[in-house]
Amino acid sequence: MKGYSTFSLIRNALGGHRFWKPVWRTPELKDSYDVVIIGAGGQGLATAYYLAKKHGIKNIAVLEKGFIGGGNTGRNTQVTRSNYFWPQSSAFFDYSLKLYETLSLDLNFNVMLSQRGVLNLVHSHHEFEGLRRWANAIRINGVDTDIVTAAEVKEIVPLINMNSRFPVHGGSIQRRGGISRHDAVVWAYARAADAHGVDIIQQCEVMEFAISNGKVTGVETTLGKISANQVSIAVAGHTGVLAGKAGFRVPIRSMGLQAMVSEPIKPCLDTMLTSPVIHMYVSQSDRGEIVLGGGADVYTSYAQRGGIPLLEENVAALLELIPAFSRLRLMRQWSGIVDITPDTTPIMGMTPVQNLYISGGWGTGGYKAIPAGGDTMAYTIANDEPHSLIADFGLDRFERGVLIDEGAASGVSH
Repeated sequence: MKGYSTFSLIRNALGGHRFWKPVWRTPELKDSYDVVIIGAGGQGLATAYYLAKKHGIKNIAVLEKGFIGGGNTGRNTQVTRSNYFWPQSSAFFDYSLKLYETLSLDLNFNVMLSQRGVLNLVHSHHEFEGLRRWANAIRINGVDTDIVTAAEVKEIVPLINMNSRFPVHGGSIQRRGGISRHDAVVWAYARAADAHGVDIIQQCEVMEFAISNGKVTGVETTLGKISANQVSIAVAGHTGVLAGKAGFRVPIRSMGLQAMVSEPIKPCLDTMLTSPVIHMYVSQSDRGEIVLGGGADVYTSYAQRGGIPLLEENVAALLELIPAFSRLRLMRQWSGIVDITPDTTPIMGMTPVQNLYISGGWGTGGYKAIPAGGDTMAYTIANDEPHSLIADFGLDRFERGVLIDEGAASGVSH
């Protein structure tokens, strides 16, 4: 893999940027692979990379029906944090955050991690007391979090309206949390996986699974049939569709999640700010845009509340807290499909079909989990047993009734 450096950037700039080599290949699809991973988003590409790098499996294909990062990885608000309540979630997401902290160096690709902090607001005395207990639980889990007073909130976010319809009483902050560049993350993993010999096949949709005696033996795609010893599903909002084609069901509900950005302005928001009560989260991107969002589109039609009305609610919530942003123009809006489980915890590991694995049900947490998700799924595939960090995230927990309810920590309503 060609290394990036200040010297290489200057040299190519002087050459008019005409001599850059493609960062990944466009290989021909082979008839057979040791491992086939469905989905070239962050989770799928990270899994392929760690399989090749840490477990020595080189004959891997990542199949993508669209283009690299064209799904949820390219349609999110880039938040990176690990302040989850339950020990299993805290351990997993904090491991992911630790991997993010060295990811640019590990992959020789700047993912623009900005640990500006993630600030959660509370708007009543009762809510503040609940937040204290939540913060204590997070600390017991070994994850950093600090309680901040109303005065400290105002110091961190000078533009905030402390006496809004729901006055700000304080909050908590994870200072190691922040944002990173989603495109850079997926490109970095694609480049690194390709350098280890992984075939990334775009415009290749999986239509059916080849299953014999309860064991997956390959997949049938729009480009032809492929035999494979092992297959992994990492397709976000389409998890239920592919699981159905493999003959089993997953308890996942898929719905839209909207976000939007304003025109760029000078730096004025130094943290990622969220308010569950006013129902809004906001940050400022590296390009100066104000990035905001709110709850998922839990209703199915525009008339019931989704689409434009929800966009208006998100903007109204932002202006409730930061009225100065009323002068900004909204530049663009988009939506991704989130796949949410009953306990808002992902489904990772084995499936009822032998040698078929799953990484789905991420809801709003898939982006922040990319490094850990890829690493733990790679271990699971290579050893045909769940990694210790995801042992409790298996599909069988719904049969056993051992749920991990992270609804409050998910950050949005659903």
